[in-house]
Amino acid sequence: MTTELTYLALVSLLTAIAWVPNILDSFIVRGIMDTIGYPKSPKPLHAWAERAMKAHANASANLPVFAAAILIVVVSQTTNETTAMAAMIYFYARLAHLIVYIAGVPGLRTLAFLVGFGCQVAILLQAL
Repeated sequence: MTTELTYLALVSLLTAIAWVPNILDSFIVRGIMDTIGYPKSPKPLHAWAERAMKAHANASANLPVFAAAILIVVVSQTTNETTAMAAMIYFYARLAHLIVYIAGVPGLRTLAFLVGFGCQVAILLQAL
């Protein structure tokens, strides 16, 4: 498997588990039955748990772009050191984005997002 596909798998896994902090907080705050059910007046979650869901939504929105970019360079056989490095940096940028979003650090959150965006652009430019 190429480096790019390995990082696509890692980014997909990270995106898949990014909702876990929110649900764990819901178990603690609301209890299991209200978490899995439909309570009429659910207790509010902690702010960090709400931010975790926003980070998950952001990761979910960006995953198709990253996946498409990786698949394009792999299928077109235009992978190179730049695409491999950009895929790796993208994964760590998304991990940093998740952590600083949950922690509530807006400046670093934006920086991590922009680094990831730059990586997507760099990968796609290699295909062109």
